[in-house]
Amino acid sequence: MSVPRSVATHRQAVVELLAGTATTKGNHRVPLLDALGKPLAVDVHAPLSLPPFANSQMDGFAVRSHDIPDDGGQLRVAAPVPAGATPTALKAGYAAPIMTGAMIPEGADAVVPIEKASPSTFPDPTTMDAVVNLPAVAPGAYVRNSGSDIHRGALALAAGTLLGPAQLGLLAAMGLSTVEVPEPLRVLLVTTGDEVVEPGEELKPGKIFDSNGTLLEASMRQANLDVVRTGISDDDPAHLLAVLHHHTRESDRPVDVIVTTGGVSKGAYEVVRQAMAGQPVDFLPVAMQPGGPQGLGTFNGIPFLGFPGNPVSCLVSFEMFLRPALSEVMGTPAPRPVRTVRLAEPLTSPEGKHQVRRGSVAGDGMLRMEGGAGSHLVHALARANALVQIPGNVTELTAGAEVEVWML
Repeated sequence: MSVPRSVATHRQAVVELLAGTATTKGNHRVPLLDALGKPLAVDVHAPLSLPPFANSQMDGFAVRSHDIPDDGGQLRVAAPVPAGATPTALKAGYAAPIMTGAMIPEGADAVVPIEKASPSTFPDPTTMDAVVNLPAVAPGAYVRNSGSDIHRGALALAAGTLLGPAQLGLLAAMGLSTVEVPEPLRVLLVTTGDEVVEPGEELKPGKIFDSNGTLLEASMRQANLDVVRTGISDDDPAHLLAVLHHHTRESDRPVDVIVTTGGVSKGAYEVVRQAMAGQPVDFLPVAMQPGGPQGLGTFNGIPFLGFPGNPVSCLVSFEMFLRPALSEVMGTPAPRPVRTVRLAEPLTSPEGKHQVRRGSVAGDGMLRMEGGAGSHLVHALARANALVQIPGNVTELTAGAEVEVWML
């Protein structure tokens, strides 16, 4: 009997398996919103300065600061400067009503906020010879200088940066409508089992609906993978082999990775094990609960991962192995946020196995378990917002004990 592999060792094996595939993928350019959650493929340097011109930080009067005495003074009112307009130069002794974001007129070097003026309202633009009383103001006050955010040619975003709303907003502010991101890995997802039927079909005695396909495809899409689904493969190895050969050798767009669910244990009808006979694929135990049985290797030279068939087991396998490996190799998705929280209740864990339980971290910061350790508890999984990490050398934890969780 083989000695179970540690979680860390198996995760590193998945990283090494995917590393070669990732280096063969190129980059492609996509619209900004299609890049959300993806890593930037290349450095981006600012094509212009931000702001591109000096502008007003607030509504007020653009002035030459030296025109106003230290104890304040009266200036004549020039033509107003709305946002988006190109103003004329400001003459000495004048103050120009200016809107937030509007261009600072040539000659002006400061803005006096409207609420500090007397009267504290803008005059009617048709009024001739209007005047305004203004307090002294320092040069540069309430002025956003050109390049005060970033100068033209400076590094705006480094390659590898995960593109969230703030990063995409920066690219848009610089006038970019597309961005270069890595080509996603194309993953073949195959669920197996004679007992499994598609949701929406008639559920006959002895059959169950396939939740693994939806569970994993949703997880993979969230991780920025291009997912290919083939429907459910029955327990005939020849049928499974036909599917795998088609998507690795015969298709116009071969897949980069294969993921199967089910058929990896030591039972009599383990279709994935049977189909992989003669391929460089290892089926081995990992010291983890749930998700202990794992398959790893290549099929027709394509990286292959075989996950267990129980729904919680296959999701835990994805979260513990494939998702972190993608983060390391591809730069996306972002790693799960890790927190240390306190248990609201005691729990036990099997010795020698890294247990991954499902729980919810409440507003009070306390962790409460969702369901037991069973790998079939989909309802409990749906209620959880955290994967609870219990190391293999821990068998008991008391209420109040600290534990690491990965937030979902």
